[in-house]
Amino acid sequence: MKAAIIPVTPLQQNCTLFWCTETNKGALVDPGGDLDKLKAAVAQTGVELEKLLVTHGHLDHCGQAGMLAQELGLKIEGPHEDDRFWIEKLDGDGARYGMEAHSFEPDRWLVDGDIVTVGNLTLDVIHCPGHTPGHVIFHHQPSRLAIVGDVLFQGSIGRTDFPRGNHADLINAITTKLWPLGDDVTFIPGHGPTSQFGYERKHNAFVADDVLAAR
Repeated sequence: MKAAIIPVTPLQQNCTLFWCTETNKGALVDPGGDLDKLKAAVAQTGVELEKLLVTHGHLDHCGQAGMLAQELGLKIEGPHEDDRFWIEKLDGDGARYGMEAHSFEPDRWLVDGDIVTVGNLTLDVIHCPGHTPGHVIFHHQPSRLAIVGDVLFQGSIGRTDFPRGNHADLINAITTKLWPLGDDVTFIPGHGPTSQFGYERKHNAFVADDVLAAR
């Protein structure tokens, strides 16, 4: 497995292109905008796109996913259906933030415990609500890599002040679903630099082990 990060939209959202080195088939995770930039990156790698994956329903992550899927004839998998309300209001949110965004219907809603396949790769789907109720993350165990959207960042965590956000749910998802994957797992967040779970357990101001123990 190989992966590349392509920041898109004015919010500099980390769209991830990953692919199976055995089959050269790949997927884009959270193709929220700047479609010409994304298509150019795919062309540069020579990867054959197989599908699009979505972690959650915010416009910077999926506002143009439906457009790209229609143009390239690809299917969309994710997020969890609890984010349907976010996806249904993408057009209005796009107008509100001055970004082109359109609602869509995923070909497959995902639930905790599902698997997603790309080429010969198999990724585990883990439902991690809190930032949004239907947020999912994708974990490739053999590569020790997780694509976590806006659940966790280097030094921070996702916002929970959006509709149906829940701070307690987010902390629970991070500590009970991400940490058990292993301290050596590298994660690609929805914004900013990559990090490792073990580093965040020591240094993250919100979810470091000693921070949570002191509460």
